[in-house]
Amino acid sequence: MKVGKQDHPFTAISTSDAHSINIRGRELARDLIGRVSFTDHFFLLVTGGMPSPDQSAMLDAVLVAIAEHGLVPSNQAARMTLAAAPDAMQGAVAAGILGCGSVVLGASESCGRFLARILTRAGQEQLPPEEAARKELAEMRAARLPVPGYGHSQHREGDPRAIRLLALARERGVAGAHVALLERIEPLIPGIYGRELPINVSGAIPAVMLDAGFPLAALKGIPILARTASLIAHLCEEAERPIGFILAGHAAEAIGYDGPPLGGPHA
Repeated sequence: MKVGKQDHPFTAISTSDAHSINIRGRELARDLIGRVSFTDHFFLLVTGGMPSPDQSAMLDAVLVAIAEHGLVPSNQAARMTLAAAPDAMQGAVAAGILGCGSVVLGASESCGRFLARILTRAGQEQLPPEEAARKELAEMRAARLPVPGYGHSQHREGDPRAIRLLALARERGVAGAHVALLERIEPLIPGIYGRELPINVSGAIPAVMLDAGFPLAALKGIPILARTASLIAHLCEEAERPIGFILAGHAAEAIGYDGPPLGGPHA
C-alpha cells in the first residue's frame, strides 16, 4: 500500500450534490429507496451491479443463516460491554464485531480462499479438482492446520444450515464448481485427518456465494453484516433483561487461580 499522495484518488461507490445522491450510478431517492431490498443494496454497494434474482435469493439466505447463533463469544463480549457502558451501543456492537477472526465469523472467508486455492492449483498443475484437493489436504495435515468449512462441535451428523443452503443453491441452479468441490472434499477428510468432518455453514456460504458470482475479497463481509443484526438484537435485550454482569460473574467463577500464593515470597 502506497503511503502519502495517491496516483488515483477516486471512489466509484457514491457521490452527491445539492440535489441528488448517487450510489453506483443510481440516484438514491429515485432508483433505490423503496425499490430495492437491503440485501440487493448490499450486493450493489459491494459489486457495483444489481444482483440477479438467484444472486439476491442466495445472498439473502446466507445472511439469514449466519445472523444468530446464541451466546457465542461475540455476543457475550457485546453484552458485557453494554453492561459496562450502557450509553454506548455502538461500542458494544464494535466489541462484538472485533471478535470476527479465523475461528469465529471469519471461517467463511478462510474456506472460500481454501476452495479458490484448490481450483487454482488444479488448473496450474492440470489436475482433477479432487486430486488437487487431496494434495492440499495432505499438506495442511502435515502442517497441523484445520480444514476450514468442515466439522461442528454440535452438529456432528451435518449442519442443518449448510444442508439447506446447498439444497437451495441446487434448486435455483446456482451450484457450480465451488459447491461440487466442497462436496468432493468431505469424503477425502477421514482418510487424511482420521475423522469425519461434515460440511458446516462456513463451508456452504463461500461455496454457494462464489458460485453465485460474489467476490472472494468480500466474503468476510457477509458474516460481519449478518451478525451485526444479531448483536443489535442481543443489545436491545440486554438493555431490558441484563445478563452481561451475570456472564462476567460466571466467567470469574469458572476460572481458577494458579499464581503465587498470598503471602508468598513475592509479597
